[in-house]
Formats: sequence, structure tokens, C-alpha cells
Amino acid sequence: MDLMGGIEVVGLGQACVDYLGRVPLYPAEDGKVELEEIHMLCGGPASTAMVTLQALGIKTTFLGSISDDHFGKMILRNLQEKGVDVSCLKVVPGYCSQFAFIAISKSGARTIFWHRGTVPPLSAKEINLKEFPDAKVLHMDGLMVEACIEAATQARALGLTVVLDAGSWREGSREVCALVDILIASEGFADPLVGENTPVEETLETLKSLGPQVVVITQGAKGSVGLGPEGLVRQEAFQVEVVDTTGAGDVYHGAYIYPLLKGHSMAHCMRFASAAAALSCTRVGAQAGIPTLEKVERLLKRGSPPGG
Repeated sequence: MDLMGGIEVVGLGQACVDYLGRVPLYPAEDGKVELEEIHMLCGGPASTAMVTLQALGIKTTFLGSISDDHFGKMILRNLQEKGVDVSCLKVVPGYCSQFAFIAISKSGARTIFWHRGTVPPLSAKEINLKEFPDAKVLHMDGLMVEACIEAATQARALGLTVVLDAGSWREGSREVCALVDILIASEGFADPLVGENTPVEETLETLKSLGPQVVVITQGAKGSVGLGPEGLVRQEAFQVEVVDTTGAGDVYHGAYIYPLLKGHSMAHCMRFASAAAALSCTRVGAQAGIPTLEKVERLLKRGSPPGG
């Protein structure tokens, strides 16, 4: 077994290619609208988080499965160019890799239509975190449930901190949540559990009861709210000129891990992640606006919201 030293964060999940088109307005059903611009860029929850950490100076690896089609080759090349280790990224010939169509409004808000692809997901038996002896954090997007359960189980046995990007509640989510230390969820993730329009404080308590020590809910332009050992923490969003919000949550997840590795508090991690996510919204695409550490620190010093 070849051991890959120096890698601090292991990412497990999806990588994809995004077609992004800016529209002056979103058409009604059976209507049409001309695209003002179009881009073809790489994205994906776990992969974008790893690219974010690489930009911040943290060595990462990405575990997932793609095919050898045009999308897969583009995904692989992008991760390599961004410095993410892909030695355990599985390439399965003859399938379709994941892709998405994304409509971006004038405000920068996005509507996503995505295709999971036909590539077989990683199986539990293909997970071996012992290959990364220096790893401190496992970050998952929860889409490959069996692989996530196995990876989280291994991570706990090895003493890694397990972070989950919880986008949508699906079969197996409860089992995955029980194995994570830090749960960072989208605003609607817990709706199947608590119902819509439930106060965020109640939602946080419900999610924390599933097992995580820390739960954070991201709320887009409203910022984020967290519940952990230090109590309830609210973090406002930093004010920037928004071009496209695609991937902002994924950048938040990756950026949250950076100060976590340094031993900082939940409040500090939320503030750092909020700044990085805001900066990512100043460019089109999930990864084009990912900031360097210097840019994040500059925004933090400027101090948009006080946070916490």
C-alpha cells in the first residue's frame, strides 16, 4: 500500500462540469430567453471544497468517480491544475460524468438543473483512509451514502474530524449524520425532519440531536447560524458585489475547515468561511472566484460584519 503523506484533508463526493448562462430574466413555463453570456466550468460540492483548501495552502485529496468522457477529462484536468491529489480518483470508462445547467439571474442568484451522471458511485470496499496517514479531516458531501458511512466510520477510528456538507435530505442521511462531528447544512436540508418555516434555533437543536457536536446552517445572503459547545453563533454575510452565487456554499465548507485545522473556535471558522464564500461570489462559476488566504484576511481586516 502506497501511503500519501502530507495530505491534511480528504474530500469524498461529487465533481462535475457546469454550464453557466446569465439571463436577464427567468422565463415562464413554455417561454424562452436569450443567454447574455455562457461559461463551461468545473464545480461539485466536495471537489470545490478541496480546491478552496488548496487555494488557502492546505494539501488535499479527492475521492470520487468520473468517466473518461469529455466532462470527466475536464474534471480531472481541473483538479490536477488546482493542485488537488487525484491518485485515488476512480475513472470508469464508458459512462457519463456528472454535469449541470445553471441559470444566473441579474442579482447573481442561480437556478440549477443537474444530472448525476451514469458513473457507478464509489463502494464502501473502495474506501481506505489509511492511505492518508497525515489526514486530519474527512469532508463529505453525502451523495454516495454507502461510501460516506464507511469513510466516516474509518475516519472516527483513525481520529479524524468528520465534516458533512448536507445539501438535501435523502435516504441514509440520518445514518451519515450520526457519524459526523461537524454538520454544515443548507437552509432547507432539515425540512423533511422539522417542516418548513421552523425557527432556525429549533432546526439546529434537531440536527444536533442526530449526533454532530457542531451544526451550522448556511442561509445565503442572510449569513449563517451555528450551534456548538460555545452556544448559538450568528454570522452575517459579508457585503460584496455579487456576480454569481454558484458554489458559494461549497467554498464556505472548504474555508470552514482551514481555521478548524488551526484549532480555532466555531465562531472564528464561521467568520472565515463567510468571508471566503462572499469573495467567491464576485466571479462566474463555482471555482473561478475562490480566494487566496491573503484576500480572505484582507476582507476580514476590513471587517464587513462583526459576526458571532
